[in-house]
Amino acid sequence: MLDVTVIEDAEAAAVSLDPIRARLLAELAAGPASAAMLAGKVGLPRQKVNYHLKALERHGLVELAGERRKGNVTERLMRATAASYVISPLALAAVQPDPDRFRDQLSARWLLAVGARLVRDVGALITGATKARKRLATYALDGEVTFASAADRAAFIEELTQGVGALIRKYHDGNAEGGRDHRIVVAVHPTLKPEAIAKPEGTAKPEAIAKPEGTVTPEVTVEAGAAATPEVALAVDSTPPGQD
Repeated sequence: MLDVTVIEDAEAAAVSLDPIRARLLAELAAGPASAAMLAGKVGLPRQKVNYHLKALERHGLVELAGERRKGNVTERLMRATAASYVISPLALAAVQPDPDRFRDQLSARWLLAVGARLVRDVGALITGATKARKRLATYALDGEVTFASAADRAAFIEELTQGVGALIRKYHDGNAEGGRDHRIVVAVHPTLKPEAIAKPEGTAKPEAIAKPEGTVTPEVTVEAGAAATPEVALAVDSTPPGQD
């Protein structure tokens, strides 16, 4: 089972958003189960659960984990293909956000558009790297900082911008033969309180950090909110496989 997978297909996204199917995914992320085992948990007849499981299986959201005999019946044990799922903007390709349409580093909506592009691009990178059976070079840094005042926050943003800009100027080499482009996203936003974050039962929170490789042609995004406890995130991803 993968820690997290990105849903890029519109039909698969629609299937996953059905409340009953989302509940089944959460249950199967906790471990393999049969339709009969799930029926009692979700309050549906076994035949109905089977119907929903087949829809999830058609779109690669669940898979066969094994079979077992129970009396005269062979039960199929299903499992989720990932502990959690993210829907890519590609599922709504015609209306996906475009950060280049409106650039404002102090806009929360622009930060959202940048984040959506990050999900789209990294999802496509994972798909390409999996097909090519290659390792994907990515890096993620996540942390929290408490500012005593808005002035301190502004000073932090200024130093962060200057520091990342200096690193870009130091390491960027647009003429490097065989160099590989990377995108950098740095974001600052107020931290959500735990009760404000809805998390389905049985889902795991994956954490994966890999060191970046190659050259950098980054874009730096800094967005500051109005709260006193912002969260800082930095991510680096590479161009899709085949564009080395």
